[in-house]
Amino acid sequence: MLATKNTTSATIPLDEIMLNALKAFDKYKKNSPEQKATFLETIANEIEALGDALINMASEETNLPAARLTGERARTTMQLRMFATMVKEGSWVDASIDTSMPDRKPAPKPDLRKMLIPLGPVIVFGASNFPFAYSTAGGDTASALAAGCSVVVKAHPAHAKTSLMVYEAIKTAIKKCNMPADVFQHVHDEGFKTGKDLVQHPATAAVGFTGSLSGGKALYDYAFERKNPIPVFSEMGSINPVIFFNDTLENNSAELVKMYAGSVTLGMGQFCTNPGLMIAVESKALNTFLENLSEEISKFVPSKMLHEGIQKAYIEKQEKALSQKGVTLIKKSAYQSNGIKTLPAIAAVTGETFLNNPTLHEEVFGPYSLMVKCKDIDELKRVWLSVSGQLTTSLMGTDKDFNDNKELIEIAPAIAGRINFNNPPTGVDVCPSMVHGGPFPATTDSRFTAVGINSVKRWVRPICFQNCPEYLLPLELKNINIKKIWRLVNNQLTNGDVE
Repeated sequence: MLATKNTTSATIPLDEIMLNALKAFDKYKKNSPEQKATFLETIANEIEALGDALINMASEETNLPAARLTGERARTTMQLRMFATMVKEGSWVDASIDTSMPDRKPAPKPDLRKMLIPLGPVIVFGASNFPFAYSTAGGDTASALAAGCSVVVKAHPAHAKTSLMVYEAIKTAIKKCNMPADVFQHVHDEGFKTGKDLVQHPATAAVGFTGSLSGGKALYDYAFERKNPIPVFSEMGSINPVIFFNDTLENNSAELVKMYAGSVTLGMGQFCTNPGLMIAVESKALNTFLENLSEEISKFVPSKMLHEGIQKAYIEKQEKALSQKGVTLIKKSAYQSNGIKTLPAIAAVTGETFLNNPTLHEEVFGPYSLMVKCKDIDELKRVWLSVSGQLTTSLMGTDKDFNDNKELIEIAPAIAGRINFNNPPTGVDVCPSMVHGGPFPATTDSRFTAVGINSVKRWVRPICFQNCPEYLLPLELKNINIKKIWRLVNNQLTNGDVE
């Protein structure tokens, strides 16, 4: 098996890494909820203890400003503590108990008890655009550890040193909490073969990925080439179509211009929720909106992108999109100096041209957005439905717009996992109600979210115990816990807290 490198620069066979992960899983899954929660909280504490040194390293590697990284680190530690709270509370295992009915006719009913259990070692691929929140100790890792899985992270080469620092913080937490030494392992190897071998190793139980369509689809295919296919949860980008209805363009244009100029250029457009596609029916109000949006974009001062690879890809894909027949460049940022070529751009095309050119449906990862000008609502609907599955879709309108287009709004759930009303798609709030996923190719499995406590459901499966002796049952399914739950419910009913 291919040899790879861990963070101490010693060469360790990949096979040994995965077998260690499997052994660690067998031990780690037996820890109590309180022990797992303390471990997650300790990881958060150790990451925070790295202080400015971590922020400075991440900024050096990614070109992201300290303020953005400080906020992202806070989100990362918050996620870890959120999962710790979830683990301690316990209801996430979805325990279900149907007691026996020995006198039932025509056949006795057995005692049946069900809960969710962890899958096994999870491979997490770090994301380039989120060095904290979607990388080494990000949401995939936090949710997998919360589920009771061991984790092997393949660090993203764009911020390898940052990943190493976070890894060392996790190792410190492992020692402090007396967890299995290999419950979390770190692989740094830029070769594509390493990723393939990690996915296809027999000990691997599931995969988490955030990145490009080509990368996520490749991992998905590797997983199904296995003798025993495993789930791959890939988030693979999105163009996040935004519908602008006419009444809001006529009455709220100035507000919309500020909102969407900010959304398109936020973080140099390096978010999977960047509004890469705007759709509206041709009108005088639309032309005014585009003129003002162009003026706002021209004032934007661009900064460096995450790394040269992303910058190169953005330039090439933007030029490819703008070179398509019928595409008109509306505006680029007027700012040019220091060799920065990653300029934000707004372009426009007719609905007919968009429908006939699949190239225009592709994501341009960066501060670029294409406005599709439709001749009527029917064409707008066809344009909207022609795009592949998305993470988000947004509806910008007044009450009049929404009431006039109820049929159109009803199809939104078929397009994306999150539907925004009068909000830009950028900005993903980490809470139980968030859905960060969508129909393929936005993600490989639209039934799950990559953000919020429900993301833990990617790393578990249901198990049923039939007529199992009490002493062999998992703690969550024992009768003593049933009695505790009923006492809690009865007390709430007595106190009038629950109807």
